[in-house]
Amino acid sequence: MIKIAVVTGCASFLGTAFTTKLLENGWYVYGIDKLTYVANDNIVKEFENRYSKFKLIIEDICNIKWLPECDVIFNFAAESDVDNGNKNCKNFIHSNIDGVRNLLEIVNSRIVTKANKPLFFQISTDEVYGDLVSGTFDENSNLNPSNPYAATKASADLLIKTWARTHGLEYIIARPSNNFGPNQYPEKLIPLAVKQLSRGNKIKLHNQGKPIRTWTHSEDTADALLILFERAERNKVYNISSEYEQSNFDTVRKIINSYFLGTIKREIPDIEKHIDFSHNRPGQDVRYAISCNPLRTLQWRPHKVFDSEITKLVENYKKGFIW
Repeated sequence: MIKIAVVTGCASFLGTAFTTKLLENGWYVYGIDKLTYVANDNIVKEFENRYSKFKLIIEDICNIKWLPECDVIFNFAAESDVDNGNKNCKNFIHSNIDGVRNLLEIVNSRIVTKANKPLFFQISTDEVYGDLVSGTFDENSNLNPSNPYAATKASADLLIKTWARTHGLEYIIARPSNNFGPNQYPEKLIPLAVKQLSRGNKIKLHNQGKPIRTWTHSEDTADALLILFERAERNKVYNISSEYEQSNFDTVRKIINSYFLGTIKREIPDIEKHIDFSHNRPGQDVRYAISCNPLRTLQWRPHKVFDSEITKLVENYKKGFIW
């Protein structure tokens, strides 16, 4: 049976990876995006030219008044740059909370009128749990966000859960770890680092590069999301993580060696001369780490290993940025 999806934020980094996955699997996709500065217009145009089952709707989820008939709404639309949120969180509250509220209102109107009841599939973040020095958070861990971005995502998650109780909403909430892969806007660590190196600048690292992050490839995350739709129990939260973690300094070290040597198996001398350690982020999280046992019981496994992918990814970004 052919499935129909609404994908909000379809022009975003993860949104394009997942939309590609759906279209390759024969889905009809209505992509909704307001096409902000991070939007990958080239990939969206490719969707329109290559797939007759894709239709773009240029709209802000905060303002949209209707949604096409569909089986599921995958909500990727969000403000996500932590530094921007620390400086001014107004847009984050607007998009990440009020935008979700608006989508829920539209879905609720369908429930009330007994029309098609789409599943609401929220793409959240592991940052809603906050940080920890050792161990991992699971799906039952308390929410303890430590920056405005994470707080708005946690708020949206809670809003969705209450909507299920008060309005009969059917939902899935997915909380991925840090993602890496091609076509990411260069405000995120990996593409930004390559862009800085290509301009002869130093890579800015917060807090001496000590924060630890878990890295999952965008294609593996896209696979996980589709598996969750097909196999997962509804009205549950699911973490997504490769469980491969390393410090931001180690990530940047591998980027620099890939950039100059084309490998991470050797290291350039005086590697730290390419890094600016003078920056500190207010409220910087020490370490994010999540387990994802419920997802793994559904037979999901990551296939893209960071150390095997990073050199190819750096070479890809060295060719230039569309932005």
